Formats: sequence, C-alpha cells, structure tokens
Amino acid sequence: MNAPVPILMYHSVATAPNDATRALSVAPEAFAEQLTLLADQGFTPVNTATLAASWRSGDPLPPRPVLITFDDGYEGVHRHALPVLAKHGFASTLFVSTGWLRGAHDTGGGLDTMLDWDQVRALAGEQVEIGGHSHTHPQLDQLDDDALRFELLRCKEIIADELGTRPASFAYPYGYSSRRVRRTVRETGFTQSLAVGNGLARRRQGPYALQRVTVRRTTGIEEFERLVEGRAIARNFARDRVLTKGYALIRRARQVRRKAIRSRV
Repeated sequence: MNAPVPILMYHSVATAPNDATRALSVAPEAFAEQLTLLADQGFTPVNTATLAASWRSGDPLPPRPVLITFDDGYEGVHRHALPVLAKHGFASTLFVSTGWLRGAHDTGGGLDTMLDWDQVRALAGEQVEIGGHSHTHPQLDQLDDDALRFELLRCKEIIADELGTRPASFAYPYGYSSRRVRRTVRETGFTQSLAVGNGLARRRQGPYALQRVTVRRTTGIEEFERLVEGRAIARNFARDRVLTKGYALIRRARQVRRKAIRSRV
C-alpha cells in the first residue's frame, strides 16, 4: 500500500522541438516505445488525484502503479501523446500553465506551440486529469504573497471556467516550492501537488511534495526501464542534484536580499 511509486515527468512530445524545449522534449517514437514497455511490464498508470486519494484513505492502488504527467501544455501532448495513451487505455495528468495556452487567456509566454482549450477539453475526455501549473509559469517561491496567490487562483479559475470542474492537482513550475508556497497551494484549494526531486514518490513525502523523475530526449529505453523500476535513480540524476543544490543557495540569497530591501522601504 505504501510502496514507492514512479511519477514520470514529461514536457513536450515533438518531432522537431525548438531550442527552448528540446532538452525536455521526447520524440513521438520514443514516447510510444516507453508506453509499450509500461504495458508489457504490467504497470498500471493512474492519475495524480487517484494516487493522493489512495495514500490518504489507505485504499489499495492497482498492481504496479505509475503516473504519466505532462507539464506546461505543449500541443504535441494532444497530437502525439494522446493517441498512444488511448491505444493502451492509460490514465495520465496534464498540468497546464493557463497563460501559456492559446486562446483568450494567452499572455504570450509559451515556449513552443501550445495547446488550445478545445484540445485540453479533448484530453480531459480521454482519461487525462487536468491540473494546475500556475498562470504564467514563474518561480513561485520568489513571488510575494499577493502575486503567489494570484498565480494560483487565476490558474484555478480559468481551468474551472473552461472545463466546468475545479482542478484538484498542482505541479510547481520548475519544481520550486517552499513551506509558504505549499501552504498557499493548499489554502487555494488544491489537494495535492508534485515537485521534481528526481526520486520515487513516497507517502511520507506528504501530498504537497511528491517527487517525480524527469524523462528527457536523451532518455534511452534501458534508462527508462531503470527509472520506472526504481533502479539507479540517484546515479542517473547525480549531476542534476548537484546543480539543484547550487542554484538553491543562489535563490535563497536572492530571497534574503529582497526581504532586506523590503524592510528598508
């Protein structure tokens, strides 16, 4: 019941991604091969809400659970990923930055061709849970309280207006959060949230800091199998963790400096 669960973090699924999204994109052929492996190995994809509800209630998960998640809202999730998900009957979760999607709420910040709301609705009708990923994709822990609350509430309100249901799940842009951010995510009505961390998700992490593993364009099928099996994850992401720790120090210094400036004003 409390065994660790792999949560896969995808971004763009594209044949010819641009420079901004290339490193975190996956080729359609690679995505299809990865999902075939999940099916062949007996994994059962569930969405984020299902995992969190099971760990809250103690109800059992299906055999070999795995989560397939997508961040940002790139058009290739509908064009390339959805047919493969539908072929296998797999559930998944898409976390959208509402100000990046094409349509009335577009702020122009999208990094590549983004989904429009008709495509999001089509995804929602095919076992894809739609979660929040902020409105404009900022580093949430660098925002003041008012800006943070706006990013969360605006995202939630737009999804509710467009889909007719309030999103329950959230994913932190860039994976960055803090105690204050996690508290505000909870207070604004999200019942679970995903970070990155590049480790398996465990119940003890709590519903607002569940870890994921990154799937990249360079992730070969052997490495992918190791990730979903939970083998050699620390070694695979050793460089990422060193860089993350270094950047965390820089970001904390920036926060201290901003607080000092505000206290003098």
